[in-house]
Amino acid sequence: MSEWTTDSNEVTRLSLVSPASTRSFHPTFTYPIFGEEEKIYGYKGLLVDVRYTSGSLVQLVKISYEEKLGSQNTVDNPEKTLKEFLPDDIITEEDAFNARVAEDAVSFVPLGEKVHEWTRGEKSYEVYHATWKTPGFKEYHKRMQFFILLYIEAGSYISDDDDQWEFFTLYEKRLSPDSPPEYHFMGYSSLYNFYYFPDKTRLRLSQFVILPPFQRGGHGSELYNAIYAYIVSKDAIAELTVEDPAEAFEDLRDKCDLTMLFSHREMMDEAFGGVESSNGGRVGRVGKALTGKNKAGKMGPPVDKPWAERWRLKLKLAGRQFQRLIEMVQLSRLGLDARSQRAYRLQVKERLYRFNFEILGQLEVAERQEKLEETFHSVTEDYRRILSLLK
Repeated sequence: MSEWTTDSNEVTRLSLVSPASTRSFHPTFTYPIFGEEEKIYGYKGLLVDVRYTSGSLVQLVKISYEEKLGSQNTVDNPEKTLKEFLPDDIITEEDAFNARVAEDAVSFVPLGEKVHEWTRGEKSYEVYHATWKTPGFKEYHKRMQFFILLYIEAGSYISDDDDQWEFFTLYEKRLSPDSPPEYHFMGYSSLYNFYYFPDKTRLRLSQFVILPPFQRGGHGSELYNAIYAYIVSKDAIAELTVEDPAEAFEDLRDKCDLTMLFSHREMMDEAFGGVESSNGGRVGRVGKALTGKNKAGKMGPPVDKPWAERWRLKLKLAGRQFQRLIEMVQLSRLGLDARSQRAYRLQVKERLYRFNFEILGQLEVAERQEKLEETFHSVTEDYRRILSLLK
């Protein structure tokens, strides 16, 4: 690599700035901005500095470098390239940006309706729901959407002319006895409304991002649970689906959904016929479900399909996701007897065959059976990995 070529991921620095702190981090991807190679040519000691006021997300862009190739050479223009993806209200003067940071601390409040809050230690967190009709939200979204390009592979901007979008934003809330609370942006999710026959809608979760300074703290799970609780509370919404989830998000979703199921007393009592655990309690949590002694219930295997469909509709979960969750719950307390093992294997293989019918239907019977068996073992191995995350 040329000494004049730099890695755009390494030289791009993002910062959330408040009067009391600056949280700096780097993007995961910059190819949507600087090209597939993620390189910037023509500089030594380059810094692409993008700062955000940590509440309103107003941006300051500063490009600095130690040395630049002479004008006779064709060099990249990172500032011009970057601004093609940013809103028109970016700030270019540092003094003006610092003044906005100070103003944010006393005046910024999240846009939309608060739908969830929780506290950990001395810190509080809040989730807000908004649409394009929320005053000021279109302008706010133009600032925060830049994170989609940087942290979601193949992520892209969405149209603010389409009124079917809904949003959930997450904030850290800092309290002070002498001043208004400060709100600091942590991440957000966008969801799209689809028609659901005959008179409801289906919400599809499209984008979901928690910024690096706030990752691995359980905040993604809290945001997902807030979204799910909101959907369950709305009679007009029939179902939550997810658009092409990345592996990390799929794990988060599975953990949240499984925790919800294992903690659902009514469903678990029906599922296992009022299972008694070794300490006399009823099934409610994963630990008890794993140690319970099976009585007659709807979970099987095989699962009672009409019963499962009734609960799927009540819990507003997508079909394939709910089937996977049922299979994980079954596996968590599957007996060692041959009958249970065989019933479970046939149930899972039936779903896999239906899901992959076009591919498997083209194979010879022996090859199809071999492929199904191989897929079954791969799927159940992954189920055990996910279940271990809950323990």
